[in-house]
Amino acid sequence: MTRFAIALGLVAVAAAIAYIVQRRRPDAPTQTSWSVPAQLDRADFASPEVAWLIVVFSSATCGICEAIVAKAMPLASDDVVVQEVEFSADRDLHERYHIDAVPTLVVADARGVVRASFVGSVVAAELWSVVSDLRDNSR
Repeated sequence: MTRFAIALGLVAVAAAIAYIVQRRRPDAPTQTSWSVPAQLDRADFASPEVAWLIVVFSSATCGICEAIVAKAMPLASDDVVVQEVEFSADRDLHERYHIDAVPTLVVADARGVVRASFVGSVVAAELWSVVSDLRDNSR
């Protein structure tokens, strides 16, 4: 009976220690959303006089960034400027606009108001459709 009581006491002490250690350890960090700017200063980007701006915030270490830039480039026209902002080359713009995930693609109007955005991969047809709808609705 004494052995049983000692064993039970040791189990209780071990459980109490495990409980205390578990409570002291913080939960693993999680990120449920990514920061996307709502407004851009058009003077920060190429051709501020053009009606529409598509910016792809990217990184040289990003596996899909090059594909996103390639999907956006065909949209360049007299009314649309497309610009890649690569992290190591333009870190200040990434920091200024609080970009915390790449690729982040934003579509901004002439005043710099972000009218559409994509974080991560995007299907070319969806991007082209969104830009077309925005341009048509602004006329």
